[in-house]
Amino acid sequence: MSLYVFKIIIIGPGAVGKTSLLHRFVENKFSFRYKLTIGADFLSKVIQDHPEPDTTVKLQIWDIGGQDRYKFLRSSFFDGANGALIVFDLSRWHTFEEIDEWISDLSEYAGEDVPFALIGNKVDLIESSDELYERESAQVFAKKEKTFYIETSAKTGVKVEEAFLNLVQRMLKNVGYK
Repeated sequence: MSLYVFKIIIIGPGAVGKTSLLHRFVENKFSFRYKLTIGADFLSKVIQDHPEPDTTVKLQIWDIGGQDRYKFLRSSFFDGANGALIVFDLSRWHTFEEIDEWISDLSEYAGEDVPFALIGNKVDLIESSDELYERESAQVFAKKEKTFYIETSAKTGVKVEEAFLNLVQRMLKNVGYK
């Protein structure tokens, strides 16, 4: 039996759905009434028999507040992270333009070799959004950063688990698992 314990941080601009992604993945719940994350919050989830039978992965998932006023806390929250989900809001494209800063902070505070995923959240809102949506830009950006890009919906649950499990695979590879 193999046991791995990983710290994942969910980071990105404010109000992009980080808390909703966390609760959808861990509790399979969605609420329209999330409050602003002050500093950080975290939940845990145990994944058994993934990616192989007799493998257990315990995830400590930290939801990091995205507002600039909490930036001074990032170094302590990022410390010890084994992986990250960097989230932007597909219905508010300007949040994608802030991703570079989050990647820079991740490298500085958690280390340059920490695997991360680029998450375009709120895919369920795309058709109703008037904002410019440039799917290819996100895909090209992810490729340049040597990571993967996935579009999720915390509201409907679309590809939320896939995003986390893909990151788990990358973290396992990073620690020398097969």
